[in-house]
Amino acid sequence: MSADQRPRKFMLQISLEKPGHFTATLDAPEPTLAPGEALVRVHRIGVCGTDLHAFAGQQPFFNYPRILGHELGVEVIDPGSEPHGLSAGDRCSVEPYFNCQRCVACRRGKTNCCTDLKVMGVHIDGGMRPLVAIPARKLHRSTKLNYDQLALIETLGIGAHAVERAEIKRDDTVLVIGAGPIGLSVIQFVVVTGAKLAVMDVSASRLAFCREQLGVTHTLAPSPDTAADLKAIFDGDLPTVVIDATGNAKSMASTFELTAHGGRIVFVGLFQGDVTFNDPNFHRRELTLCASRNALPGTFREIISLVEAGRVNTQPWITHRLSLADVPTLFPANIAGNPAVLKAMIEVTA
Repeated sequence: MSADQRPRKFMLQISLEKPGHFTATLDAPEPTLAPGEALVRVHRIGVCGTDLHAFAGQQPFFNYPRILGHELGVEVIDPGSEPHGLSAGDRCSVEPYFNCQRCVACRRGKTNCCTDLKVMGVHIDGGMRPLVAIPARKLHRSTKLNYDQLALIETLGIGAHAVERAEIKRDDTVLVIGAGPIGLSVIQFVVVTGAKLAVMDVSASRLAFCREQLGVTHTLAPSPDTAADLKAIFDGDLPTVVIDATGNAKSMASTFELTAHGGRIVFVGLFQGDVTFNDPNFHRRELTLCASRNALPGTFREIISLVEAGRVNTQPWITHRLSLADVPTLFPANIAGNPAVLKAMIEVTA
């Protein structure tokens, strides 16, 4: 019997009703499948900055109430009518970017910036519930990774795509600004390229994490002498690539002064406002400026392969855990606003 023929059942569902307030519903209906969808059981939900911003009432383009959760490690229960090679029992990471497949971006393979993009847990309801219907084409299977690792693939994808946008080669020198979760994901994929890397952040503890857990040799705090400090690290030159993961206007504006002539700047962090820069300086250096948004399907598959091969280590990421049922009480008390949280993982039990 397929999922859409079963007697209707009900389940726990956690919804962010308004900033600062989650509500648990015990009688939410289990999903039914539309054509092309698979039914999955959610086992892990990673908490990301988007969730924290939504909880704080600071997430743009966001409506309440909303079921959060887009970093998901799931099990296929029913692969549906268009299974895309999936079978019941498969463990998968979810690509939570639902694209139209018709617009100019989609037609050119840039599904990550579809003109009508809907992101799970942001524009449409996400995974804070045991069962979800998801387009089968958005599920990326692994026979080796556990659910914790699969839930981290989307976060890693943000950093991996930023590195793709930067077109980093082994002989590049790279500065990553910001060592929060997104910056850390960038760092991991810069390391894979073999390029020489420095990381800058205002937090001494975050820089220590980079050195101790990710093997970053060169770290620094911003200062009036930042350019000189970078030249000392990079043999007299400024970095050829600067990736800003802060979402801070001042930091983003500073990148135009910290990048070598002929270099590239990638903004992976964002904020609601304008970035200004000196045009003669921009032209004199012939800089390339790129935005980076989400990730591509191929990036998900590549990351899974890298984690399976042991070239990307997810072990240091998870610092806090809680159960889905405990989200209304423990998320406000232990997760939101807690500077010790690097990555919280929500565990979902049947």
